[in-house]
Amino acid sequence: MTGREILHMMKVKAGFGTPDTGNGKGKISKHITHGFHLMKGKSAHPMEDYLVSEFKQEKDRELGLFAIFDGHLGHDVASYLQNHLFQNILQQHDFWTETESAVKKAYVETDEKILEQELVLGRGGSTAVTAILIDGQKLVVANVGDSRAIICENGKARQLSVDHEPSKEKKSIERRGGFVSNIPGDVPRVDGQLAVARAFGDRSLKMHLSSEPDVIVQEVDQHTEFLILASDGIWKVMSNEEAVESIRQIKDAQAAAKQLIEEAVCKKSKDDISCIVVRFQ
Repeated sequence: MTGREILHMMKVKAGFGTPDTGNGKGKISKHITHGFHLMKGKSAHPMEDYLVSEFKQEKDRELGLFAIFDGHLGHDVASYLQNHLFQNILQQHDFWTETESAVKKAYVETDEKILEQELVLGRGGSTAVTAILIDGQKLVVANVGDSRAIICENGKARQLSVDHEPSKEKKSIERRGGFVSNIPGDVPRVDGQLAVARAFGDRSLKMHLSSEPDVIVQEVDQHTEFLILASDGIWKVMSNEEAVESIRQIKDAQAAAKQLIEEAVCKKSKDDISCIVVRFQ
């Protein structure tokens, strides 16, 4: 076991790691509940997924903060995002007036801070999908990478995030001087290495990667049933429709998140998996 792995285990035992499962609900929006679950995959390295799932009061407003951070080449960048990304978003002076641009700016600024701390955080990286629920009425979803946000409305699945696949962003990667490999039997990769076109960190590939998120603002109304945030360990083996259908009748958000992960494992997913479910009804 490496020194970094020992340090990670010490952090978890000391309470600095993410618990495996949990739930909660809003104080103002009492009808909105959330639950989360994580499961270590079959890889030899330590768990690299981190998440945020909580409600907090901010300037007389209630914010639901939900995020999945899927690390690669180490867990340190994902752990940093868990502790700092929402803080950086809410510190943007125009968050309440120009929320979409504030989120985009905070993503890019956070990535710059990660790169500045390479000696501490290492050369790895992380994808991210974040959702900010404002007063139970407005949902702001942003992402870089392939963790995904799905909303269920009237029983139908709709994807709110964008899968940043190298094949879809080949031209922009090549404009930055990179290339996209397409080896038979493997997924497309940036410079033959990374299977996503956007990510935090990844110093060695950063000239060819973007950390600018796609952002969507979604109103929550009487047709909105629930939101799913999950790492790609689920989406590699399940479609959006399958995920929605598998938990639509489960009213407990924590049980729903656990069910999604267990179903992905049954479908032979071997990756680390993290999942959040937010129920509006």
